[in-house]
Amino acid sequence: MPGYPQRVCDSILPLSVGGTLPEAFAEWKFTENTIDHEEPTEICQLCGQEELRYHFEIGNELTGKALWVGSHCILQFGVAVLEDGRRLSPGDAKKRLQKLTQKMQLEACIAALSNLAGAENSPILTGALEYYRRNKKLTPKYAAVVFWKLKQHSIEYHPSFFSIELKRQKHIDDLRDMQTARVHEFWNVLTPSQRVRATQLGHKSPEDIRAELAKIRGTVRRTGSWPPTSV
Repeated sequence: MPGYPQRVCDSILPLSVGGTLPEAFAEWKFTENTIDHEEPTEICQLCGQEELRYHFEIGNELTGKALWVGSHCILQFGVAVLEDGRRLSPGDAKKRLQKLTQKMQLEACIAALSNLAGAENSPILTGALEYYRRNKKLTPKYAAVVFWKLKQHSIEYHPSFFSIELKRQKHIDDLRDMQTARVHEFWNVLTPSQRVRATQLGHKSPEDIRAELAKIRGTVRRTGSWPPTSV
């Protein structure tokens, strides 16, 4: 199997006019076309990297050829990223690709919520979708219902695509007053600082609860009694 440099050469040179990698890559640019495959199952057609979810198209105007690649390869090989006809600096190109990735993530979130709202005739779910479209976040109350229902209907989503609103005092109070089991429905969506806030409000993390249960089971096995008096 060819190594990384050879794979890149084999992929780009036959589709280019230039005979060296610098000459070849100078002919290519990002076309602004993107695809969210919804699962990390695709391959970069330039370097061969596997398990890509997002594809970015690069094209060569001299040869009319195109490749679907990962954003890393666009930055790694200096493929032109244009905005209003102007070539962006490497730093701005990275920001542009990150912005497009975030756009695809947002669209994935809205699609998941739309599927959920369509599965049930529920004002709460419809309200959650409308709130998310406006604010790009969910309140704790909406999140508790949304993630419970997403799991119930086996609707695919990625937790990192969602954000929880936890700046207003009302939302903090709502989180504090929730049952911990409901908070755990969206625990994996909370940021590290939000998880700290949740524990300060009285909620134990799923990991802490599992550790406590394991300790209790171990004590029961050792003593053969319930409730375990040593816990």
